[in-house]
Formats: sequence, structure tokens, C-alpha cells
Amino acid sequence: MKRSGILNRHLSAGIALLGHTDTVMVCDAGLPIPDGPFVVDLAFTAGVPSFERVLTGLLDELVVEAATAAREVRDHNPGATALLDRLFPAPALDLVPHEELKTMTARARLVVRTGEARPYANVLLRCGVPF
Repeated sequence: MKRSGILNRHLSAGIALLGHTDTVMVCDAGLPIPDGPFVVDLAFTAGVPSFERVLTGLLDELVVEAATAAREVRDHNPGATALLDRLFPAPALDLVPHEELKTMTARARLVVRTGEARPYANVLLRCGVPF
């Protein structure tokens, strides 16, 4: 058994499948998840685990070369906005309409659903390489 890092076996397996340019959607509990991507649902109760905790844990495990979020996050979720701005300083974060982000979710290799209950707490991560 792993001693540290991500212990959830499904999430560890999903991360191990990722390659350069594959995408990972880290989403709130309300984002519609289409059929297709490998889904790891971590939601336990409203707010647990938080979007921030899951996202920062994944960033410890992944090399990320780009991130995309919904433009609407700026108007509707100041907490997620501050987090995304801190983790992905300009110009690393691309903002698109929420409907476009939902379409992009269908093409993700991995979707990680958090227990976050605030709107627009979603970000699509594009994997990079460690060299």
C-alpha cells in the first residue's frame, strides 16, 4: 500500500494512464459528466473533498502545461477565481464559456469529481512532460 501521495486506487490508476497532452477535468459535484472519460468520483458530502484540496493534490502528482476554466467563474465564484489565479498565473489559465468547457469535458481522458458545492469550480488540466 502507498505510504504517501494519492491513496485512492482509482485516482492513482487514472493518473498512471495519462500522457502528454491528455486532459483531466477537475470538477464540482454539479458538472454534468458525459459518457466516455474515465471518472473518479471523490464526492462524499457537500464540500468534501473540496475543489482546492483535490486540485492541489493532483498538481503535486501531475505536470500541467495549461489550464482552462469557465469564464463565468470570475462573476460567480470569487473563491475559485482566487485559487485558479494563484495556481495558474496569467497567461497560464485560459477562460472559455461554460458551455464550451462542458463540451471539452467529453474529450477528457480523466474526470475527477469533487464534493465542491459552489458553482463553476471546474478546471481542465492539460498534461505536460517532466523534462
